Amino acid sequence: MSSELPLEVLRERARDLRCDIIRMISEAGSGHPGGSLSIADLVAYLYFYRLRIDPSNPAWPDRDRMVLSKGHSCPAVYTALAAKGYFPREVLWTLRDTGSILQGHPDMTKTPGIDMTTGTLGQGFSCAVGMALGGKLSKKDSRVYTILGDGEVQAGQVWEAAMAAAHYRLDNLIAVLDYNKLQVDGPVARIMGIEPLVKKWTAFGWDATEIDGHAFDEIHQAFERCMERVGRPHVIVAHTIKGKGVACMEDNVAWHARPPSKDEAVRFIAELNSGGPR
Repeated sequence: MSSELPLEVLRERARDLRCDIIRMISEAGSGHPGGSLSIADLVAYLYFYRLRIDPSNPAWPDRDRMVLSKGHSCPAVYTALAAKGYFPREVLWTLRDTGSILQGHPDMTKTPGIDMTTGTLGQGFSCAVGMALGGKLSKKDSRVYTILGDGEVQAGQVWEAAMAAAHYRLDNLIAVLDYNKLQVDGPVARIMGIEPLVKKWTAFGWDATEIDGHAFDEIHQAFERCMERVGRPHVIVAHTIKGKGVACMEDNVAWHARPPSKDEAVRFIAELNSGGPR
């Protein structure tokens, strides 16, 4: 890992991920663009700077693990895996096709680089806790990273797993909460309020911090802080914008699971390549 954060490279990577997310979901005619776009910066940072992984050996026992607990946002991870060389980029355009290795939720039996099959919200996070515990028992120096959705943490299973992680002092576990404040039925605060998040995670025994999830310097500082602190699992509450990068999608719950048309995709990709909303 470089000692200097390659900011411009990461910004370019995130933009490319967003362009591919739009094209993938448009080609498929179904998918979840809003939450995929909101995590693009976090995914870019993880896959192009932070994770210790080897695309030539996806099953490397000493690799870091990354569990996308909010599995419906898998296009963001698929684009990163293709860019890292886990499979050819052309495979991205087969998203959700019958027989494709890229389905609407991650499947570890089909897709190289996917560490856990996820879909039912809360279960991926629980599996990440189990992975981290396994790593501790095996005395591995690898880490487990997981990304949750804000609507997802309304599930009781998340908090049961959070208690277990704190009980076993899993400081090799880093959770990132994609806090874009919208879920499929509307604003998170209206459906089921989840604040005060940092206080809740801290009360459950976690080391907790909150950041701007689109600011790479803040993302980096938060992860560096996690590396330095021991004895507790870590959570980064990342404030994000649903649909980030495309003006008409930003903070618009209608784009939670609406695919762009072919014409819209062309316009949105052009907007992203021109620098996004102003």
